[in-house]
Amino acid sequence: MSAFADSGSLAPQQIWAGVLGRVVHGERLTLSLLELAANAVVPEHAHANEQVGILLEGSMRFTIGGEEREVGPGGTWRILGEVPHSVVAGPDGAVVVEAFSPVRSDWEGLETFEPRPGRWP
Repeated sequence: MSAFADSGSLAPQQIWAGVLGRVVHGERLTLSLLELAANAVVPEHAHANEQVGILLEGSMRFTIGGEEREVGPGGTWRILGEVPHSVVAGPDGAVVVEAFSPVRSDWEGLETFEPRPGRWP
């Protein structure tokens, strides 16, 4: 397996309803490029993985540990392990890059689709 890939060559996975992810798994972390459909809802949940991210385009209303914030392009977040969080995408959806540590092994069995270009780049 090559150390390189174009994001459009990665098979999208259905992470949540309205949320497609293209992921790269390392030994100790997962990098994801996520596309959220307009008004997509990621319900409150928590996981052991630490999570950091940046919004590339669109908008989201993010709630992390009870703190709520509207996030626009360039906005970042940090979620420590086991902290409850949820997201509602804005009317134009959103494109997000997130990293998780340790690896999101729970995503390995998710439904995948044929590789195709995404919204970004």
